[in-house]
Amino acid sequence: MADASGGREAVAVAVAAGAAPPPFQYSPDNVPGADGDVDPTEITFPGCSCLTSSCVAPVCSCLCRGENYDNLCLRAADNEEYTRPIFECNALCRCGESCQNRVVQRGLQLRLEVFKTAKKGWGLRTLEFIAKGRFVCEYAGEVLGFSEACRRIQAQAPQDSNYIIAVREHLHSGQVMETFVDPTYIGNVGRFLNHSCEPNLFMVPVRVDSMVPKLALFAARDIAAGEELSYDYSGRFCNSPLTNREQQTSEEDNRLRKPCYCGSRACASFLPWDGSLFSTPDKCSESSS
Repeated sequence: MADASGGREAVAVAVAAGAAPPPFQYSPDNVPGADGDVDPTEITFPGCSCLTSSCVAPVCSCLCRGENYDNLCLRAADNEEYTRPIFECNALCRCGESCQNRVVQRGLQLRLEVFKTAKKGWGLRTLEFIAKGRFVCEYAGEVLGFSEACRRIQAQAPQDSNYIIAVREHLHSGQVMETFVDPTYIGNVGRFLNHSCEPNLFMVPVRVDSMVPKLALFAARDIAAGEELSYDYSGRFCNSPLTNREQQTSEEDNRLRKPCYCGSRACASFLPWDGSLFSTPDKCSESSS
């Protein structure tokens, strides 16, 4: 059986019979982008001093905000619209590798398959049942600075597939933390996930060794074997409804956007579109300085 990961995952990534995805360099984890602005491999967080095999809140410094997982599944947030920050135990922690606060960092643990869809290009489906809240896979690739993300997306032709994702986290201080990941040339199985207006996955930034997050995808509901996996490219959390601002933006920018073929009852007809990455080169340079 063909393995799209080339043996780089703990579980082989199946490729459907007759399918041959275009070549790319497989990496299970984020790597520094060509611009060198961000190094996702750097370890900057201190480790916990727990001497047990598995950490517990509130004793563990990594769990000061409460437990993150319950039997490998993400604990539901009090507010379903937004997820709280998630910090896993890291390379400097004294707890064991079996610690229950080490989930996303273990990588792919489920049997998935890359296949060719009718209208959406390549897709990814599960070959086994996935329980709600279970970690499925990471969206990994090159971590870019804003200027390089702008440059790459503006260099794309209209018919090119866009893999670059921009994640913006709004901090209590009022600051906005931006993360840009591009698995076009170097990436993992997450690059095969399609958009859906009613997805069965949702994305959560999970931090392990530093403030550069892993973009982790969790099951939004129970998922049956054979189902295609998808998430909302706009980053809306747990299928929350579109805001008035999002609806207004989509109406204004439809001429620049690609059609959506998700087929859901709530389909918006167009894929989400991030206008900030289509700024002029001068604005991109200003934003990164």
